[in-house]
Amino acid sequence: MPRLLHPALPLLLGATLTFRALRRALSRLPLPVHVRADPLRTWRWHNLLVSFAHSIVSGIWALLCVWQTPDMLVEIETAWSLSGYLLVCFSAGYFIHDTVDIVTSGQTRASWEYLVHHVMAMGAFFSGIFWSSFVGGGVLTLLVEVSNIFLTIRMMMKISNAQDHLLYRVNKYVNLVMYFLFRLAPQAYLTHFFLRYVNQRTLGTFLLGILLMLDVMIIIYFSRLLRSDFCPEHVPKKQHKDKFLTE
Repeated sequence: MPRLLHPALPLLLGATLTFRALRRALSRLPLPVHVRADPLRTWRWHNLLVSFAHSIVSGIWALLCVWQTPDMLVEIETAWSLSGYLLVCFSAGYFIHDTVDIVTSGQTRASWEYLVHHVMAMGAFFSGIFWSSFVGGGVLTLLVEVSNIFLTIRMMMKISNAQDHLLYRVNKYVNLVMYFLFRLAPQAYLTHFFLRYVNQRTLGTFLLGILLMLDVMIIIYFSRLLRSDFCPEHVPKKQHKDKFLTE
């Protein structure tokens, strides 16, 4: 009998449904007063809770994968481990879930930058999932989730109007350090790798294109982060209230 389904498809479906179920469960938790008063902020809070859970699991998982298979730091294309493969499937399921959540909640216009990021991330992950190439690269990109733990805390405190709390002030410095270590550094390393070996690597040109677009987005987000947390006097007084990504 011909094999009609790729073995990874059940993993992707299972991961996607897991995050959907998690969102339903987390939506039953009590909300901060300021969040509860605004339907948009309520949706965004629930969305960020799922993102926070994904970041904790994927960030720690990615660190363990690199520790267990250090070849992923060098053999970005060929290094492979079952744990790393499952991690890439798990995170791809999250991005599928979050894309569907944004679209079905009517937040496409306000969250279009997230959608662009998700499409690029899924495009990169699928090379590892369906062609078993660059699984190591996928794991290295997921080191960013360590940084996202603190970035998500920051965003949740902002939409709940808790910027004056001590935790926010401490977290903004921790977030800055983690941004350098787990977002900028891995991205620069991967970009250097693909620029150097792109002519020798399968799917290299496609993945390099995705990396360069992500580089641009990361630089833009970093400038917004610095302006908002460390140069607030330069932040425009009137911002689009739906654009929590830019706050």
